Amino acid sequence: MSLVLVAGCGGGGDTGEAKTKDGKTVISMGLFGVMGFKESGLLDRYMEENPDILIEADVAGDEQTYYTALQTHLAAGSGLKDIQGIEIGRAKELVDTRSDKFADLSKTPGLDHFLPWKSSQVTTEDGKLLGLGTDIGPMAVCYRKDLFEQAGLPTERAEVEKLWAGDWAKYVDVGRDFKEGNKKDKVAFMDSSSGLFNAMIYGDEKQFYDKDGELIYNDNPVVKDAWKLAADAAESGLTAKLRQFQPGWDPGLANGTFATAVCPAWMLAHISEKAGPANQGKWDVARAPKGANWGGAFLGVMDNSPVKKEAADLIAWLTAPEQQAVIFEKLGNFPSSKTALDIPEVANGKSEYFSDAPIGQIFGDAAKEIPDEQVLGRKDGTIKDTFSAGLQLIEGQGKSPDEAWKTTDERIKKLTR
Repeated sequence: MSLVLVAGCGGGGDTGEAKTKDGKTVISMGLFGVMGFKESGLLDRYMEENPDILIEADVAGDEQTYYTALQTHLAAGSGLKDIQGIEIGRAKELVDTRSDKFADLSKTPGLDHFLPWKSSQVTTEDGKLLGLGTDIGPMAVCYRKDLFEQAGLPTERAEVEKLWAGDWAKYVDVGRDFKEGNKKDKVAFMDSSSGLFNAMIYGDEKQFYDKDGELIYNDNPVVKDAWKLAADAAESGLTAKLRQFQPGWDPGLANGTFATAVCPAWMLAHISEKAGPANQGKWDVARAPKGANWGGAFLGVMDNSPVKKEAADLIAWLTAPEQQAVIFEKLGNFPSSKTALDIPEVANGKSEYFSDAPIGQIFGDAAKEIPDEQVLGRKDGTIKDTFSAGLQLIEGQGKSPDEAWKTTDERIKKLTR
């Protein structure tokens, strides 16, 4: 359904006259997941403040489906929205191969409020800026207090954080204790080994590529160590074998199938929605063993949009510090604006759903630990997905870590030729 929605609906981004409806200029947007603009009411607010503008936003639930459709439209040069969302894992590929399709936003006034590494991720070598940052993904660990209690583990946030402070291997050790304390229960400690893998690799400056664009995952000790520990968790029966955002994961959130999930800030909105009101107060948020950034997104304007200026004005407003703070307050998506981090609603933010966890402080501290530079590669998103599928070979098919690595390596080489 999402593919049909995104691929089948043309927008004002095609070359030609600006689209109008009821005397208003139409700006079309292609979004994915819970980016927050529609859910927070900001799009409605912008239209109220700009009565000559009508925003039509299509939202695809699955980013992979969304990106497949976006690639098709970019290649065809038609069917594009005026504004397109860009997930961080796709940024480098678009910078390297499709920069001509996007408007240059580098002259947009007031861009100095963004974290410097955020904008650099969508900037070409000649200085063209393809998008404005929406959120970032500093990480924490979301956990079920009631399931921890059943396993004989501490439930208070400060005590839980101490269990795994400074080392992801300690997090896995807690999983062993959880499993031991739940001998009569089939609840898993974590949702998937791939979540752990992502948390470990994104705490480092380099993951799959070096600065010259060469693949280094095979020799990068960060990737190798993350694979080893994630595979250990999978082989030890500590996971529910549920890949995040894939079938079965949402019901697992609602039914208490697992006790923890590595959760970037943007994931809180999804968990609270899918776990539902019945689980409010059962979930809490603790600091992760180490700071890392997983995810985040941008908004870009298509260069052939007939409403390029209006679209650029809209995304500059949507990504301004004040609006980023609104989205954080309502949905938990963490700002990419350094100015927004000091806004009281962010700095002092708490989550009622997650046991009043001080998420502004937790994710803010994690954001400060994120490396000043994160090296992106052309196929980052594809490689990440391939590693996740590789770990599922261990979880779901009983493959050995060596067998799964070999298969994953072969797949990556084919996909990056």
